[in-house]
Amino acid sequence: MDKSVPIPDAVTAFYWEAACRGELVVQGFEGSDVLQFPPQPVAEGVPGPVGASIPVPVSGRGSLYAYTVLHQAFHPAYADSGPLVLALTELDDAPGIRILTNLVEVDPSELVVDMALEVVFEDRGEFRIPQFRPVREEGTA
Repeated sequence: MDKSVPIPDAVTAFYWEAACRGELVVQGFEGSDVLQFPPQPVAEGVPGPVGASIPVPVSGRGSLYAYTVLHQAFHPAYADSGPLVLALTELDDAPGIRILTNLVEVDPSELVVDMALEVVFEDRGEFRIPQFRPVREEGTA
């Protein structure tokens, strides 16, 4: 059984296309400083009109805002993936933007709120899924 893959639509396609290129983007709007994630059909909580939706590249660096550790697989395709760490990563260059994802390459006992994280991408079929891991020191794998 395969792990889940996204089903892009007109609103989210730009996000998944960027991920396939190994780039992390969030949704912005022409002529404004508004950023939001996840992508929505309209700018949430913004008084007045904003421009068209545009992808805004971000660095892929952030910090651990909150997390939980799943010790039991929620689907058979994830049976060999445990324990699975689900986390909210707050992006460094887009304050207030938090991405719900999983953390990889980390021992759950080493997790600390506010620890530095960086994006990595997992290949799944024709998609690449953004995930985060602790920032690695220069020269380490």
